[in-house]
Amino acid sequence: MSTIFALATALGKSGVAVIRLSGPMAFSAAKRLAGTLPKYRVSGLRSLHDLDGVLLDQALVLTFEHGHSFTGEDVVELHLHGGPATIKAVLETLGNIDGLRLAEPGEFTRRALENGCLDLAQIEGLSDLLESETEAQRKQALRVFSGALGDKAEAWRKDLIRAAALLGATIDFVDEDVPVDVTPEVNTLLDGVMSALAVEAVGARISERIREGFEVAIVGAPNVGKSSLLNRLAGRDAAITSEVAGTTRDVIEVRMDLNGLPVTILDTAGLRDTDDMVEEIGIERAISRAKLADLRVFLYDQEPLDLPLEPEQNDIVVRSKADIYDGDAFSVSGLTGVGVDSLTSRISSVVENKAQGAGVAIRERHRLAILSAIRALETAKTELGYGIERSELAAEELHTAIRALDSLVGRVDVEHILDEIFSSFCLGK
Repeated sequence: MSTIFALATALGKSGVAVIRLSGPMAFSAAKRLAGTLPKYRVSGLRSLHDLDGVLLDQALVLTFEHGHSFTGEDVVELHLHGGPATIKAVLETLGNIDGLRLAEPGEFTRRALENGCLDLAQIEGLSDLLESETEAQRKQALRVFSGALGDKAEAWRKDLIRAAALLGATIDFVDEDVPVDVTPEVNTLLDGVMSALAVEAVGARISERIREGFEVAIVGAPNVGKSSLLNRLAGRDAAITSEVAGTTRDVIEVRMDLNGLPVTILDTAGLRDTDDMVEEIGIERAISRAKLADLRVFLYDQEPLDLPLEPEQNDIVVRSKADIYDGDAFSVSGLTGVGVDSLTSRISSVVENKAQGAGVAIRERHRLAILSAIRALETAKTELGYGIERSELAAEELHTAIRALDSLVGRVDVEHILDEIFSSFCLGK
C-alpha cells in the first residue's frame, strides 16, 4: 500500500493542528522532517524541517507501530501549531517526498476496515459520531462504534452455524440410523435468533429516527396560532404569521434539540375546505406529513375539534391563545410563551418514551439485512416442519440468513456501498 497523509483536524486557524501519516513509509518520511522519532505510542517534541533544512515548526510527534494504530499500519501524527501557513508548509513538504500522496476522503478509515481493525457497522457508527449533534445521537453512535452491533451479529451467527452444523450431520448420515433427533435443538436456536432479530428490526426504525430526528407536526385549523407557536419554539421568526387565513402554504421545518434528542418541528397549512388550488396542495401536504410524523400536536381555539385528522395515542391536544383564554384546558400562547414550557416537556416525554426502544441497528441497510435473515429463518423452519428429509433445504436457508448477518459487519456483499460511506468522511479520517 502507498503511504498517505492528510490534515486530520479542521481547516482554519486553531491552537493545534494534527497531520496524520499512515503506511509503510510513515516512519521514514517523518524522520526526514523530525530527524528522530520518539518511541512507539510515546509523544516527543521535535523541530520539523523541510527537505532543504529550513525550520518549519516545533511539533509534538507520536508514533504507532503496525498492528497498534487506527489503520493497523505504521502511523505518525504531527501535532503542529494551527496556523494555516504552518499547516500548508508541512503538507507541501510531505507532498514532495517520493512515495507519499494526499489521502482520499475516508481513506484512513477504509484502511482500518481492510486491515480488520474495524467492521463496517463500526465505521458507520464512526460516521454518525462525527455527525452527531445531540446527546442521544452521540450515545447511539458511540455504542455502534464500540462494536455493539458486531457483537450481536456474531452471537446470532454462532447460533445459526451451530444449527447448520446439526442439520449438516443429519444430511451426512441420512442413510444411517442417527440416534438423536436434532430438530428440537435446531428449532430452539432458530426461535431465539428470530426473536432477537424481530426486536432489533423494530428498534432499527427508532434508531434511524435518533439519527435523522423525530418529527413533530403542529396541525390545526387556519389562524389558531400554529406559526406563532413554531416561532416561539424555534426562538426566531421561522414562519410568517398573519391574520389572513391560509398564509402557510407549505410545510415549514425547524430542527431542535429537546433534552438531547433531535426533533424537527413541522408547521403545516391550516386544515379547512378551500377553493384555492395552491392552498389545497398545501393542505394535502400537511395531512400527508402529519400522518407520517412521530407525534402530532393538535392546536385549537374553539371546540369541537373538527379536522380531517384524528388524534392518535400519545398525540397532544392543546388549546391555543392562552393569553386570552381563561378556561381550565391545557393551553399555550405562541405570542407570550404561556404554557410553552409545559408543551415542550410533554413533547420531550413522548419522544423519550419512543426512543427507549432503539436498538443497535441504526440504518435502513441494517434493518433490511435483518429482515432478510428473518425471512430465510422462517423458510428454514417451514422446511423443518415437513420432516428431517427436508434438512438440506433448511440448511441452505440457514446459510442465506448467515450471509445476511455477515453483510451487517461487511464480511460479504458490501462493496457497492463502501464508496458512498467513505465519501462522507473528511480527508484526515
